[in-house]
Amino acid sequence: MGGLVYYSSGSGNTARFVAQLGLPAQRIPTRPEEPMPDPQAPFVLICPTYADGMGRGAVAKPVIRFLNDPARRALLRGVIASGNRNFGATYALAGRVVAEKCNVPVLYAFELAGTETDVARVRAGLEKFWGMECLTAP
Repeated sequence: MGGLVYYSSGSGNTARFVAQLGLPAQRIPTRPEEPMPDPQAPFVLICPTYADGMGRGAVAKPVIRFLNDPARRALLRGVIASGNRNFGATYALAGRVVAEKCNVPVLYAFELAGTETDVARVRAGLEKFWGMECLTAP
C-alpha cells in the first residue's frame, strides 16, 4: 500500500482522523522552520479546508509549500479532504483545488474529525485504491 501525508492545524481534527486510520503517515508541519516530510513512494494527501466565504485560502499555506516541490508533487496519487458542512459550497474545497491543480482524484471527503464510518470507508478505499494502481507506471 502507498503512503499517507497529511496536514492538521492546531484544532487537530485531521490528526485525530489519521490516528484512527492506524496507517503510517507523515505530517506536514504547521511552522515553516520545521522540515517537510520527504516521501519516497507514491502517497495520498489528507488535508482540511480553510476557506473564507468566497472560497479563497482553501488550501493551507504549508500544504501549498509542500506541493510546490516537483519531486513531492510527482508522487501524489490522490487527495482526501475534510471540512465543515456549515460552509456549504466550500465544504472540502481544498481537496477539489489540489485535485484539479495536480491532476489527481478526490478520493473521499469527511467532516471535521470524521466518524467511525468515515475511518472504515477510508481504510477500505485506500486498500482498494492502492491495489488498483498500475505497477508499470513510470
